[in-house]
Amino acid sequence: MASSLPDNPSLEHLRSDARALQRRVMADDREAIEAVRRHHPRPDIALQRFRLHDGQLTVARRYGFSGWPALVEFMAVAGELAVDPGGVDEATFGAADQFCSLASLRYDHTDAPPRWQAAATLLESNPAVPQHHVWAAAAAADPVAVNQHLTDRPELASARGGPFGWVPLMYLCYSRVPLRHKESEVVAAATVLLDAGADPNAGYLWRALSTPFTALTGVFGEGEQGPGRQPRHRFVTALARLLLERGAHPVDQQTLYNRMFRSDDSHLELLFDHGLADAGPSPWEQRLGEAMETRDQMWQRQIDWAADHGFAERLALLARHGIDVSGAEPVQPSFPEDPNVRDADGATPLHHAAWSGDLDLIRRLLDAGADPDLADSRYGTTPLGWAQHAYQTGAIDYLSNWQTHTL
Repeated sequence: MASSLPDNPSLEHLRSDARALQRRVMADDREAIEAVRRHHPRPDIALQRFRLHDGQLTVARRYGFSGWPALVEFMAVAGELAVDPGGVDEATFGAADQFCSLASLRYDHTDAPPRWQAAATLLESNPAVPQHHVWAAAAAADPVAVNQHLTDRPELASARGGPFGWVPLMYLCYSRVPLRHKESEVVAAATVLLDAGADPNAGYLWRALSTPFTALTGVFGEGEQGPGRQPRHRFVTALARLLLERGAHPVDQQTLYNRMFRSDDSHLELLFDHGLADAGPSPWEQRLGEAMETRDQMWQRQIDWAADHGFAERLALLARHGIDVSGAEPVQPSFPEDPNVRDADGATPLHHAAWSGDLDLIRRLLDAGADPDLADSRYGTTPLGWAQHAYQTGAIDYLSNWQTHTL
């Protein structure tokens, strides 16, 4: 069962929660007693004399763990591997660390093309940055600089450093800096690292989330912020294939999650080609154990999203590879009777089409009378504003031209 701990959890706070729960139960707090009945495996016995270990067990099971020892064990691992990329203070960095930070996908609200362009500008102004340390050389995907760093110190291929405490391969895979490198140069830089002993299954726990963000996750990209703000690596296919051929495990839960939002299935096809359907336990599953979601949970998430969003081809792809999709019927996308109908946040279908960059739907909605000047009630923003926030350049151009031509 997947852990449901909050971002950046603290074991001390969890201990305090258990003590507070014990006090509340002893004070006959109704909400606390209901929590015990919902999560404790033996609530009637526990409530007769509610001890601290009962509070710890209840807290642990509430967050998806079998018991307190399993939660403590996960927190120990998280203490080693958890990173909050958005929690760093870039103002304190030297040029090399600042370059790495600006170049990398951080998977927070700051991900956007201007940051990566700022990294490119910094590198243009300081061309020696890749020589400063191996992590900057990897972020720049500079095979010559990477090789120079590793010639005398090959152990640096597995060393953690830079602004996020990542190994070099992670900076290469999460970098989105717009350089003029050829695919062969980027692949060469990754190959140098792998030849020196870099782990193709390297990763970290984003804010102690129990689903690891691996090197593959970085290469495949995308996620909740959309492909404009969290794009795939420019050479996604070549890099992903290299990692998989060098031992990256094909069962990458975070990749499957990040790439499920859009109908493209190229990531699944590549992962299935390398054993996704029936691969044994991954190094991360072995290390994190019950904190990670099960394979059944992983596949059910994929099936549910595909069915709810009409991704019939994805369901067929899963079925061809032996995934049980029985009972999943893809919802047929419907066109709204009122193109200006609003959801709970006041957003119209045109807002959502602009966010996703669906140009065909944008055209159809506008032709049907959708008003591009309507603002949603949550952000007070028009569909064009949503497209701009998502860096959906095609939608931005189309909506801007539409408004210009209708003035």
